Amino acid sequence: MNLRFRFVCATRESTEGFHTKTALGRSLAHYQPGATELKLYPNNHQGLPRLYNQAIREAASNPATLIFIHDDVHLCDLFWPAHVAVGLKSFDVLGVAGNVRRVARQPSWLYLDDRFTPDTRENLSGIVAHGSGFPPVSVNVYGPPGQQVKLLDGVLLAARSETLLSHRIEFDERFDFHFYDMDFCRQAELKQLRLGTWTVSIVHESGGGFVSSSWRAAYERYLEKWQS
Repeated sequence: MNLRFRFVCATRESTEGFHTKTALGRSLAHYQPGATELKLYPNNHQGLPRLYNQAIREAASNPATLIFIHDDVHLCDLFWPAHVAVGLKSFDVLGVAGNVRRVARQPSWLYLDDRFTPDTRENLSGIVAHGSGFPPVSVNVYGPPGQQVKLLDGVLLAARSETLLSHRIEFDERFDFHFYDMDFCRQAELKQLRLGTWTVSIVHESGGGFVSSSWRAAYERYLEKWQS
């Protein structure tokens, strides 16, 4: 198994600003270089799928475990390499939170409808903290991690580059910043890949943007593509 880990992250900050200002940049400064690499897209205003796909294609000649992650994530797990490596023995794609089922017109892994009705705990999996650092403001225990799921939160997605390339899975570039994770999970399911949540400790600074016009437009494109 390839034990090289490559974080793939897009940020609106400059390269220097990423390392000094963002949660992820400051977190990565505490980990030794070597097996951990960073594919950074600074000063970014492009959609995430286009950049994530570029990282996948480049990995054809430089394989690694790819960790697609937002820049507002504090990585608090000192043992994250071992946790990710173990998790990828059980699942093909890992995340920190998700849903074991999918229902018609579902707008996210957490909610059942566009009125943002939360799904019940028995269908949810994973643990994510929120706040501006550690200790966090809150810790959301959605359900036991380590479960196979159908949908994962795009805040952190990990997979071996070889797995994605061999199954010809990429991110759909029509979705920019919303619904790319939902679509990616459905593509993986069609290719019979196993998706699961795992124990990687993070603090996420953002709660997500579910009320913007761009989110609504992406939701309509998602429903048009999948018809549910």
